[in-house]
Parts: sequence; C-alpha cells; structure tokens
Amino acid sequence: MSTVALKEKKEAAKKPEIVKEITGAEAAIESLLAEGVDTIFGYPGGAIMPVYDALYHCLDKVHHILTRHEQGAIHAAQGYARTSGKVGVVFATSGPGATNLVTGLADAMIDSTPLVCITGQVVASLLGTDAFQETDVINVTNPVTKWNIQITRAEDIPAAIAKAFYIAESGRPGPVLIDITKDAQFGKAPYHFEKCRQIKTYHPKPVLNRAEVEAAAQLINSAKKPYLMVGQGVILSGATKELKAFVEKTGIPVASTLLGLSAFPSDHPLYVGFLGMHGNYACNHMINQCDVLIAVGLRFDDRITGDLKKYAKQAKIVHIELDKAEINKNVKAEAPVHADAKEALKALLEKVDERKHSAWINEFKKLQNDEFEKIITKDWHPKTGKIKMGEVIHILSEQTQGNAVVVTDVGQHQMVTSRYFGFKHPRTNVTSGGLGTMGFGLPAAMGAKLGTPHQEVIAVMGDGGFQMTLQELGTISENNIGIKMIILNNHFLGMVRQWQELFFDKRYSFTDITGPDFIKLADAYNIPAQRVKEHKDIADAIDTMLKHQGPFLLEIEVEKEENVFPMVPSGAGVSDMILELPK
Repeated sequence: MSTVALKEKKEAAKKPEIVKEITGAEAAIESLLAEGVDTIFGYPGGAIMPVYDALYHCLDKVHHILTRHEQGAIHAAQGYARTSGKVGVVFATSGPGATNLVTGLADAMIDSTPLVCITGQVVASLLGTDAFQETDVINVTNPVTKWNIQITRAEDIPAAIAKAFYIAESGRPGPVLIDITKDAQFGKAPYHFEKCRQIKTYHPKPVLNRAEVEAAAQLINSAKKPYLMVGQGVILSGATKELKAFVEKTGIPVASTLLGLSAFPSDHPLYVGFLGMHGNYACNHMINQCDVLIAVGLRFDDRITGDLKKYAKQAKIVHIELDKAEINKNVKAEAPVHADAKEALKALLEKVDERKHSAWINEFKKLQNDEFEKIITKDWHPKTGKIKMGEVIHILSEQTQGNAVVVTDVGQHQMVTSRYFGFKHPRTNVTSGGLGTMGFGLPAAMGAKLGTPHQEVIAVMGDGGFQMTLQELGTISENNIGIKMIILNNHFLGMVRQWQELFFDKRYSFTDITGPDFIKLADAYNIPAQRVKEHKDIADAIDTMLKHQGPFLLEIEVEKEENVFPMVPSGAGVSDMILELPK
C-alpha cells in the first residue's frame, strides 16, 4: 500500500462513524431487534403509542401478540421465557397498563423468570403532577423487579435496553422494567446499540471456590444416607445432564421441588418424588432420616420445609446456590457452595465416589408402597363416584408419554398434576410457584406454545383460576395458538375449600363458585370443546383433544369435595405428613 493510501486510511479511521438519527420509539424497537427479540406481548395505549407506531413498520421482523389484558401479556411472556429459555418481552401503557403488570412482575421475581417490560409514561414535564394515567411505576415496581429505570431522553434508550437484557438473563434471572416518557419516545437522537456484557457493580456469576467443592465432596463421600434435592436452578443453569451424571455415579436418591420438576426424569429408578406440602410421602418423610442433605438450585422455601424447627436437624447440609442471599437464609449449611449449579456439579463429579445405596433406597420404597396403596391407586383407578383429578392426569401422562409441556394454574389441580404427570424433559413444567398466582395458567400456556411451537402444550386449570383470565380465549382464537386446555371443574375454589374442611369445621365461606357454560364459551370464540362426566369417556376425550390441530378445550367434571393427600398441615414438620383425613 502506498504512503498516500495508508495516510488516507488512517484519516478515515479517525472520522467518527456516521450514525443515523431516529426517534426514541424507533430506537426502542431497533434495540429489541438487536437483542434477538422475535415475540412481544402487549396492549397499546396513549403513553406507549409512539413505540407501537414504530413497531408497525417492523412487523416483518417481530411477532406481536395483542392479549386481552396486560396481566395476560406478562404471564404469556413468562410462559414464553420458561419454555424457550429466552427473555420474555412485554409492552404496556402508563397508569393502569403499567400497574396491571405488577402481579406478573412479582410472580417472575420470586420464580426467577427473565422479562423485559417496557411501559409508556406521560411526558417528563408532567411527572409528579397527577396527570391523566400517570402512576409512579418506578416506586410501585421497585420491590418486584430485579432492576428498573425511567428514561426521559431518547438518546438513553438503547443503552437502557441493552442493560435490561443483561440484568434480566444473567445470574439469577428476573424481571426488569423500563419506563419511557412520551417525549423521549418522540424525541430524536443518533442511534447506536452495543450489547451490555458487564456492569462494574454487578457480579452475576461467582467464581467457583474449589475449597467449597472439596468440603462438599467430603461430606457426600462420607454419607451413609445421602439425599439430593433439586430446584429450578438446575434447569436455569442448563445442568440437567450434569445432574443425571452426578446421581448415577453417586447412587443418591433425588427429589424435586415444584419448580424443579422436569430437571430430572420422573421415570429414573433413583427419582423418589415431588417435595412439598402436597408432595410424595416418602421423599418428604425421609428428609428427617438422611445424614447428608444436598440441595441444588433451591431456596428452602416454607412449602418444602414446613416447620424449620423440625426440619433435617440430624443432617449436615450441602447447599449449592447461585444467589448468595439464599445461602443460610432459612437453613444453615455446613458446606455451602456459592456457585452456578452446572459448574458446581461438574466439579463435584470429579471428586465424588462411585457408590450404591441400596438399603437406603429400599427405605424410600417401603413408604412409596404405603402411599401407592393408600392414595395413588384410589386416585388413578376410582371404582365408584365422580371422576378424580388424579385419574385424569394419570391418563394424560400415559397418553402423552410425559413428552408434553404442561402448564398449570394454581390450586388442587396444580398439586395433583405435579404428583402424577411424568415429566421427562427439561423446561416442560410451567407453573406459578412462589407467588401462587391464580389466572396464570391460560396466558402462560399461550406464551409457552409460542416459545416452543413444535411442542404439545397442555394447560391444566381449575374452574376458579380459569375464570380469572378466560378473556385470553380471544387471543388464542385470533392467533390460532394451538394449546390444549383442560378444566378440572369441581365448582369450588378447591384448595381453599380443602383447608376450610380440615381446619375450619367445613365452614365453606365463599368458596362455592359458579361458572359459565365453558363449552358455549369456547364455541363463542370458535374453539372446539367437549365436556366429560363419566370415567369411561376420559381416555377417548383426551385422545380427541391431542389429535386436534389447533386449540381445544376439554372440561372434565370432577368430584366436588375431593381432597389432595398426602398433606403437611400448616405449621407442621415434614415428618408430620398425613396420608388421609384424620379420623
């Protein structure tokens, strides 16, 4: 290259890159596209209108789902994130649009679901004046977001969106909210987008401490009755293969939390069940029999521990957890491992001994047989009376061979599904765990299907929870979202009614609930539907539902006053689990 050409090249390199000037609204859409967003859930309004106008010109690049309510939008985004592993994205307007997101934000926060929510806001000059549809969304959402920010200048939008995605999906995932004033959306600024890869004051992933791993391995290798509990952290870290290898090498029995279901195959010989208040008898009871308890990617919440004063006092605890705030918060760990589950299990795999614990496994089997004889056979094969929820889920699991994505609402049906559906593959269980949000199931199933269109997605709901968000049938119909919907209809708010029966002398205070004709309702939305009232019709109806191309609603009339057992009564210890109604 000549001296002149080289000089010209250097001069050109010194010149600033020509950056196009666009509106803040356009910058928001361009930034989302740069982050790889392909689906957005939302509902337009005055304060977010400029963003929707910018979106109008990009519909060949991104799919927008107009839900029938902002709560439906955010639950759909949760379902999308939980099945796809991507960040769910939501648009809402100011005031009521933004506040309608709060339940979903709280749900996503406690269940570690990555979301980026973008809300419109009144123009900056009106902030604090109680203008039309103005709400201080930043202070409202502070407790239920991993990070939030209000943007008042167009030039700040791309960097805020980049930072939002990084925070939402790194470390322990969670929801993020960006509130953008209307003048910032209309304003113009040079556009430049750069992905965020680090934040100086934020360290989402700890460096694996080899000494902690060594201490954990020593406890595990010395154990005579080791027990492994797995939570959603295994799924979020992509550690399911490492978990399986660890279990098969060590021969340790493994149980799952509610959100941990699908992290480990339910048909594996070392799987001993589902933990929690309505979980399996053996896996709950044996918590207080083990000598070393290994917890991976879970937070020891009250629904799995019961009374902490009676929880695993004889055991030494190994707690592998990414979020340091969860270590020693509820249960003291002798060997804490502050680490990503995948990295920790990989490191442990090299240090643990290859063993079998046949006698210890047999202790679980004895209690499993008790539960099977006293509860499970009666749930699966009732000889008389009304249809039981367990009967339906057992047939569903057999007909799908455990290969479907199952989304549950909240209540008795949720516990029955968690007990009896045979989850085999990661990210196939979607439910509201920590918050227990009724109305979650239907919109979350929409998002789950859009996140994994190749998968069969089945929403299992009670009649109460379904009625909280049934307007989303309109979204399902308009977009032909091919989810299968099962309503287990007992004409009660079943879980609350069960507690009223057991602990309030059958004073059923406002738990008897009526509903519309669900079949006619589905027909109004052009969704095929069927009602089942007899045991003999269940299998054929489920088969018809599964074979149908497109959405389908199946209402099954179940026993009105059915109870879910086993059960750890409120305030009791896990060893106090009851198998049947007290005499």
